[in-house]
Amino acid sequence: MSRATHIAIGCFIGVLAVLAIAVALLLSYDWNRAKPWITTQVSDVTGRTFAVNGDLSLTWQATQGDSGWRAWVPWPRLTADDVTLGNAAWAKEPWMAHADKITLSISPLGLLRQHVIVPVLALHNVDVLLERGHEPEQNNWTFTPRKRSGWKFNLERVSFAKGSVRFVDALRHTDMKAEIDTLGSRSKEGYLLGWRMAGSFRGEEASGDGRSGSVLSFKSQDLQYPLELSLRLGQTRIDAKGTLTGPMETREVDLLLKISGISMAHLYPLFDMVLPETRPFSTQGRLRGSPGIPGGGWSYEDFKGKVGISDMAGNLRFTPGDPRPRLEGTLTSEVLNVSDLSPLIGADSMASKRARGIRVVQPENRILPVEPFKTERWNSIDTDVQFTVGKMVRKNELPIDNIVTRIRLGGGVLSLAPVRFGIAGGTMVANLRLDARQKPVKGELKMTARHLKLQDLFQVPDTQASTGEINGDVVLHGSGNSIAGLFASSGGEVRLVASEGTVSKLVLDRIGLNVGDIVISRLFGDEQVKLHCAVADLSIEKGVMRPKAFVVDTETANIYVSGSIDLAKEQLALTLQPESKGLRLISLGAPLYVTGPLIKPKVEADKGVLALRAGSALALGVLAPFAAALIPLIHVGPGENSGCSALMAKASEQPDAKATKTKTTKTAKRRIPETSGR
Repeated sequence: MSRATHIAIGCFIGVLAVLAIAVALLLSYDWNRAKPWITTQVSDVTGRTFAVNGDLSLTWQATQGDSGWRAWVPWPRLTADDVTLGNAAWAKEPWMAHADKITLSISPLGLLRQHVIVPVLALHNVDVLLERGHEPEQNNWTFTPRKRSGWKFNLERVSFAKGSVRFVDALRHTDMKAEIDTLGSRSKEGYLLGWRMAGSFRGEEASGDGRSGSVLSFKSQDLQYPLELSLRLGQTRIDAKGTLTGPMETREVDLLLKISGISMAHLYPLFDMVLPETRPFSTQGRLRGSPGIPGGGWSYEDFKGKVGISDMAGNLRFTPGDPRPRLEGTLTSEVLNVSDLSPLIGADSMASKRARGIRVVQPENRILPVEPFKTERWNSIDTDVQFTVGKMVRKNELPIDNIVTRIRLGGGVLSLAPVRFGIAGGTMVANLRLDARQKPVKGELKMTARHLKLQDLFQVPDTQASTGEINGDVVLHGSGNSIAGLFASSGGEVRLVASEGTVSKLVLDRIGLNVGDIVISRLFGDEQVKLHCAVADLSIEKGVMRPKAFVVDTETANIYVSGSIDLAKEQLALTLQPESKGLRLISLGAPLYVTGPLIKPKVEADKGVLALRAGSALALGVLAPFAAALIPLIHVGPGENSGCSALMAKASEQPDAKATKTKTTKTAKRRIPETSGR
């Protein structure tokens, strides 16, 4: 061998010898002597107190995952017992984390560049406290170094063997603790850890359990972390199964999500979304999102479920935004039960209210719901959702179908505009607006009804064939913090025209018109009543509804209605004056008084009063001043030959109608003893 070869071999052997000596020294060195230096370095980097209270040892082993010559380079592996990491200065608890044992491997080549590379940090019997203070940016997982250091630290993965994680959020009144343990073996989905959690979430009692992977990756943002959980939040249950991609930054969430509960409004603490009060519900769909990416949102796709006994399906998209996040999408229901909508306006039963956690007691003598609007949440999100219903049903069925509306919420203003639906062969269009930007809430309602067929509306087996129609308009406005409050202060008008139909007590009872069926029963018994025309022109002022014109023209009598309905007190004070057209209704001479609460009215006849014989004159006198206003409604009715058209035409020709009205009204107020001739 040449001299150069001898020198090269000697140098190589020398390097090996130095390395061997270094390794021997490292293996034989008492690393507990290095604890002060290590704790100082970690404390400077984290800005927290750090301590290794047990033994500190070093071993060497090859790393997993490397290839080529790197796989032959052994890495130092540190093991520390009884390790603690201090908490933030503002926190009450002194320690953020404690582990019975931690194990980490360090890249020896990185140390040459003052770069600490830790591929895996293994934690054994660890207790971690994650805490957020009263300020949004105040948390204990953000570290502030005490001084700058030339060293860099790179943690790639963290694995858990056993322990607990507690999360405390003073801002959102949350205190949850999860107990974690290893499963017996890895499942095919990759689950290695099982856990149970309990505590409170935003003031609600919460508990749950689940399974997950054991390794969190800080390096690979494409790593899919398997997750399965079952969470009970108050009376709401949430089940989810799927994956988190890049779990430390939550780059992507893909979960099969099932939710069920007593009311959708109870989901607000979980999702920060304003949802309506509902009957018990359940839904299942695919939840996808990218919350860790700027501008990333959530989508709940192809979900199906039930609200009460009504079906529900659709797609929703939640997007963060400024000044408010936005919820948009579509909802559909093939068959919607009317009773399932009652919690929306607080019209459900007291048992249902108690189940929803509502303490407001609906007075027994009131119909209009007194449950207040939850307007404090209306400014937290903007909403634009299209809602479509194939058919609406109720216990006493109304033929309502093809409902389409657009629900918007923005800046504290809620609107349903327009609400279009078919009913009884005709159409109804409504526009509802509630403005909660100031107290009390201001409400507006505009509604039109066109070509509602009496034959279809009164669906009973013994109803005679009829071609009659109902047409009407409603304009209301008011202020209040509940449905009852809005009506109590309401103003506006209601106009209604019905013609050429048949009605009976059975019909009115079937559709739930309690006052109507009592009146029909008193006047006509249970027989079918032929209706030529019914005209109502009602004004509403400060919550009191009064008829400007209200006449019902039947085959056997004209019925004139006067008086008032106090919507604030829900009290009736109406007088129905029947005028017979034939001898068979000779008993219709006395007027009927409809009084008492709306929920349970009384209908009484005044036996001491003669019926007025000026029925025709009274009808013309009442109707003539409003003929011009009501004619547009009549013209969309059944035709020129209808009873309403003839009556309105005749009324509009009366030159002294106003004087006749005044005279007949005064006459109606006098009480004249009944005579035997009547």
